[in-house]
Amino acid sequence: MGGTTFTAAPFAWAAAGVLASGLLGCGRSGPDPVVTVDGSSTGYPLSEAVAEELQRRTPPTRVVVGISGTDGGLQKLCAGEVDISAASRPIRPSEAEACRSGGIDYLEIPVAFDGIAIVGNLANTWADHITTDELHRIWEPSAEAKVNHWSDVHPGWPARPLRLFGAGLDSGTYDHFTEAIVGRVHASRSDYTSSEDDNMLVTGVAGDPLALGFVGYAYYEQNRDRLKLLPVDDGNDENGRGPVAPTRTTITEGTYQPLSRLLFLYVARSALKRAEVTTFVRFYLQNAAKLADEVGLIPLPESTYHLVQARIAQRITGSLFDKGYLPARAIEQLLARDLRPAEAP
Repeated sequence: MGGTTFTAAPFAWAAAGVLASGLLGCGRSGPDPVVTVDGSSTGYPLSEAVAEELQRRTPPTRVVVGISGTDGGLQKLCAGEVDISAASRPIRPSEAEACRSGGIDYLEIPVAFDGIAIVGNLANTWADHITTDELHRIWEPSAEAKVNHWSDVHPGWPARPLRLFGAGLDSGTYDHFTEAIVGRVHASRSDYTSSEDDNMLVTGVAGDPLALGFVGYAYYEQNRDRLKLLPVDDGNDENGRGPVAPTRTTITEGTYQPLSRLLFLYVARSALKRAEVTTFVRFYLQNAAKLADEVGLIPLPESTYHLVQARIAQRITGSLFDKGYLPARAIEQLLARDLRPAEAP
C-alpha cells in the first residue's frame, strides 16, 4: 500500500477520508515524495482539493489527507506522525505544550473563513430562525433529558420530539460551538447523534423531519437543497439587527456571530526542510482562494495570504491566535506584527 497514490472524486469526502486515514500509517514508505495531512473534517475538502490539483500538476508528489478531527490531527502533529494538521480552531495551550515536549516547532497558517450553520429538515415549517439563548437552552449540559421537545425551546413550536445532531467531541467544530453557545469548551449535553464527519450529520438531519443540527458552513453550502438554514440572532444589534444568516459577507465582516471562525494549517517546521512539503504549502496558499470558493469555504483576502507566505519565509513559529475568529483587517494587523520589514509584502 506504500506505493498507492491517494486520489478521490471531488466532494466524495466521507469515502476519501476513510481511505486517506488508512494510508496515513504507511504513506512515508513509498518511493515517491509524500506529504501527510490530517485533522479537521471542515478543512478536509480544501486540503483534498489542493492535494488533487497539486498531484495533477506534479505527479511524483503524493499527498495523503486524513480526517481524525482537529484534536486528533494536532495530537498526530505534536507526536511527529504527520507533516501538517488541519484545524478548525486555534491550537490550545495544552496542545502547544505537547508539541514543545515532543520537540515539534510549528508554523500557524490561517487559510480560510468558515461558519457553523444551524440546520433543520426541509419539512420543518415552524422554526425560521433561532436565538443564541435558545441554542444555549438546547445544548447546555443541564438540558439533557429535560429539553426533549421543540416546545421546550420555544412556546410557539410544536410539542414534538427534538432530535439533535452535532459534531463529535474530537472536532474543532464542537469546540467552537460549545464555547460560543454554552460558554465553555466541551460542555454540552451528550444525548445527541454525533459524528466527526459532517456528511453523516447532513444525512441525519436531511432524513429526519424533527431534526436540528450544526454543521460546517461549507457542508451546508454543498447541501443547501437538502437542508433548511436557520439564521441566528445573538441579541447584539452591533453585529446586525435581528437574525443573521451565514454568508460570505456576514462571516468575513463578523456580523454572523458567534459562529464565524477561521480555519488553520499547523505545519511542523522540520517538515519544511523537505521540498515536497514546502511545495505543497506554497501551492496551498497560492490556490487557497480559488479552491476555497469551489468547496464552499470563504477565502481570505489575497493580501492576507501574502502576509502568511512572508511569515513562512521567515519560519516564524508559534501561535498568534487565541480566538477562533477575527475580522479580516484584524487578522492582517496580527500577522504583520512581528514580520521583519524586508519580508513584508
